[in-house]
Amino acid sequence: MDNALKEHISEALSKGLRLDGRKLDEFRPISIETGKVATAEGSAEIRCGETHVVVGVKMEVGKPYSDRPDSGTLMVNAELRPISNPLFEAGPPTIESIEVARVIDRTIRESKTIDEKRLCIKAGEKVWMANIDVCPLNHDGNLIDIGALAALTALKDTKMPKIDANGQADYHEHTDEGLALESFPVAVTIVKIGSNLLVDPTDEEMRVADARLTVGSLEDGRICALQKGGDGPLTIDDIERMTDLAIKTGKGLRELV
Repeated sequence: MDNALKEHISEALSKGLRLDGRKLDEFRPISIETGKVATAEGSAEIRCGETHVVVGVKMEVGKPYSDRPDSGTLMVNAELRPISNPLFEAGPPTIESIEVARVIDRTIRESKTIDEKRLCIKAGEKVWMANIDVCPLNHDGNLIDIGALAALTALKDTKMPKIDANGQADYHEHTDEGLALESFPVAVTIVKIGSNLLVDPTDEEMRVADARLTVGSLEDGRICALQKGGDGPLTIDDIERMTDLAIKTGKGLRELV
């Protein structure tokens, strides 16, 4: 940890400000665009401050798992490349990239956003497989939240490929049918620095945080996913304050889509 950076950030927080001038519970400005990847069935591009993420959804026809013969599948992949942040290295997936993908996956899966049975084409033989690729173009913190928001927006933008006479997906022709989304979960990460709780942490704030908690919540405020990170402990009071702040913040983010 960069102790000098933490001291600098903590000094600003003691005055109720962050280095970029935001309030502790304030998100950076967000812009959202859809249909940005021509080769994907659905896509979204989100800019949040200096964090810039593109997500594509690719629908494939595959064979179902033997224990779920009438259900399609969902898979989330995140690739953190040096082009987005010099701290990332080329090579196999890192712990951070795996965590980003898994938390986004869990937020979508545990919320039952997609009824996987509706992805069945022919039980025991063919199902739709939804592959979500999260690609940061520039990383300045909060990849889980921005990636999850982009993933849900891309799923909402998805149009199903036409099935040809051989039962294969024709990616040159799409139908008007979209994915049936049962809900719209939002992930919000709260970081703790000293006694301060911050939303939408920048890369610098993430690097000096004592602990963080990512909360996935639904429209009615129910929690569908949790992920704790960082070496510092969290008290019951910390967790209650962080979840309340995350759910409140999530309602505002959901209104943007």
